[in-house]
Amino acid sequence: MMHCRTSLPFLFFLFSAILYIPHAAAQELRQTIRGRVTDGDTRQPLADATVQLQLPLNSIASGTDSNGYFSLPGCPVGRVDLQVVLPGYETRLLHDLVLSSGKELVLELTLKEAYKGLKDVVIKGRRHKSSVANEMALVSARSFSVEETKRYAGSLNDPARMVSAFAGVNSDGAGNNDIIVRGNNPRYIQWRLEGIEIPNPNHFAAEGLTGGPINALNSQMLANSDFYTGAFNPQYGNALSGIFDMKLRNGNDERREYSVSLGVLGTDVTLEGPFSKKYKGSYLVNYRYSTLGLLDQAGIVHFNGIPKYQDGSFKLQLPAGKAGDFTLFGLGGRSIMNLKYYDEQDDTRLIETWNQSSTIGVLGLRHFYRLSRAAFLSTTLAFTHNASQGDGDKPLHGNNFENYNHLRLRNNIIRSNNTLTYKCNSRHQLQAGLTLTNYFYNFRNTYFDQLLQQYQTGQQNNGNAQLMELFALWKWRIAQSLSVVNGVHVTQNSLNAQWSIEPRSSLRWQFSETQAFSAGLGIHSKMDALTNYFSVIDGSMPNRSMKLSKAFHAVGGYEHQLGRQLFLKTEVYYQYLYDIPVENKAGSSYSLLNQDDLFTDRILINKGVGRNVGFEFTLEKYFHRHYYFMATVSLYDSRYRAREDIWRNTRYNGHYTANLLGGKEFLIKQSAARKNILTLNTKIALLGGRRLLPVNLSESVRTGKSVYEEQAAFDKKNGDVFYINLGVQYRMERKHLTHEWKLEIQNITGNAAIIDYYYNNTTQKTEALKQLGTLPTLSYYLSF
Repeated sequence: MMHCRTSLPFLFFLFSAILYIPHAAAQELRQTIRGRVTDGDTRQPLADATVQLQLPLNSIASGTDSNGYFSLPGCPVGRVDLQVVLPGYETRLLHDLVLSSGKELVLELTLKEAYKGLKDVVIKGRRHKSSVANEMALVSARSFSVEETKRYAGSLNDPARMVSAFAGVNSDGAGNNDIIVRGNNPRYIQWRLEGIEIPNPNHFAAEGLTGGPINALNSQMLANSDFYTGAFNPQYGNALSGIFDMKLRNGNDERREYSVSLGVLGTDVTLEGPFSKKYKGSYLVNYRYSTLGLLDQAGIVHFNGIPKYQDGSFKLQLPAGKAGDFTLFGLGGRSIMNLKYYDEQDDTRLIETWNQSSTIGVLGLRHFYRLSRAAFLSTTLAFTHNASQGDGDKPLHGNNFENYNHLRLRNNIIRSNNTLTYKCNSRHQLQAGLTLTNYFYNFRNTYFDQLLQQYQTGQQNNGNAQLMELFALWKWRIAQSLSVVNGVHVTQNSLNAQWSIEPRSSLRWQFSETQAFSAGLGIHSKMDALTNYFSVIDGSMPNRSMKLSKAFHAVGGYEHQLGRQLFLKTEVYYQYLYDIPVENKAGSSYSLLNQDDLFTDRILINKGVGRNVGFEFTLEKYFHRHYYFMATVSLYDSRYRAREDIWRNTRYNGHYTANLLGGKEFLIKQSAARKNILTLNTKIALLGGRRLLPVNLSESVRTGKSVYEEQAAFDKKNGDVFYINLGVQYRMERKHLTHEWKLEIQNITGNAAIIDYYYNNTTQKTEALKQLGTLPTLSYYLSF
């Protein structure tokens, strides 16, 4: 483990040495930039657009053909700027794209039609980096790129870890992928892939939870994606706090390419290319296996609880001419961990074992069909699967090991999504959609009750449930500087016959060339984890008719483009949560707003409320001239009220979060056939401590399970979490080949703040869950 007194001098020496690295001039390596340009509203290909690579002394330009395709061969390897111009459309600028010699850069670019006034006067504008892909999202939205996922120190190429640097977003500090948005429970996040909701895509996940130590979706597969923190536009439903809208990139449709990576967290291979030279279809496939699992099988490492996991994902792009475009995509993952616990006084005496595993599967088929030049229909049919299981054994009677906890949670889901988009003109656009979801679940859980000295049932149900969602929206560009999106989302859960009608509205006012105001408000709802509906309590399932949890969001934002690459954004928000399930018991402080268990053991009623208020600040210098930085500050207050009629802090009310991250890239040109690039990144974070639910040790020992002092729920606050992450990347460009080494060190100062306390029935002690310690990870990538 690296401690502060040894790591900081080393970092200072490394940084000082980097500043004096000589830069040798030479001819640059070359690579091709290709892609397609389409209308951002109708997805129609745009012909005659000019795509230009901006260079210091000259430029490389290409026009798009009748199908919107362009090609820029002979572009210098490194960071490049691109401009897309077409009369009648807003100019699109893309800054500091990473072009490597090992892979062609294939882009899917969209243009926004310029506003036309009443007399058909075209007023042009420009799109900047902060714009999201979804033109309907006007507030509380942020796009992110794969390059940022790889660059941010401590992100480990994981988008879930990367977004923790955004304003309004928090992590748990313990190394899990829980995403806490604006003080809300991480359960209220929704994950989406290729436009459809999917289960939690993390390894070692469980039904109803959203975190996990490692994301099963490899960043090598991702295209630019969007993240939303509130006041979602009407097309999104079944979420209260945030939405992770991830998209897979298309494979190269002209040239076969390969990449291999070897690192502490996994060994993987990626293949992509065209099906044939005469067909524009492409494939993209990735497979990864746990490196520690491979080393364990080879007998090189052996320790208690080796995480073993594997995952694979793919995307097949299948254009079919007049029949439309088909896309087949998939994601699968499996993870296993076997733990053994030994006596503290005699480390040879085994006292308990715990074996757990989880699986996730996604298989989807999307059809994109152009009804006319102004309308298209997008239809997706997907099957998803998630399952988790656990078995614990220990001596219950004498010395013989017996099972004390048996868990099997399985959920198969069939989901269809249909969206119709119609663009009336440059000022008006309509969209409507229907999503049908069918859940086929099988939940089983039995555990040994130490107090009663008998087995109890926590879950025992096999059945199905449905969720139906409808939406309709209208985007109106009132003027070049003012856009409004109005609409409604409607939700119904088959477990409760009530309908949730959710009106929503948002606007964006660009009142000067560099400044804008945005606002949004609306009602949102979410179906709770199915395991909560079917918890067995005293032999029955009293919660199966729970209503949807709901929230009213109101957000106001201000943006200022301080310079070409310097951006400032602030947002204030108010969120009122209602119809929240709470324990149906007078004087109880129990609310699902604070739940961190797999399922509840309480009889619930939808009588709880909560409120989140806050202010967020972001100052970001986009990557330009070989460096970048971002500073974010979030101030918030998160409270709830259960049946005791007292406003309390929620578990996640840390009050403040601050992040400072940045990096610099150093170029070393050695010859015409090689180019070396060294990048240094860092992230400094301060997270307000989570709230404490005190453990009643004597009652926990007596009953053999965690018992808490609920009358003092979340009154006290744990210590703040502080950490510094460091990332060092060294990239070697060769002709048609790229090598990259990457070292990331998380929490280099070794801080060990306490995140939470829990009762350990094996040791019969209250133990502390601490923040993730110093963790170095090394990886190597090869692309060709």
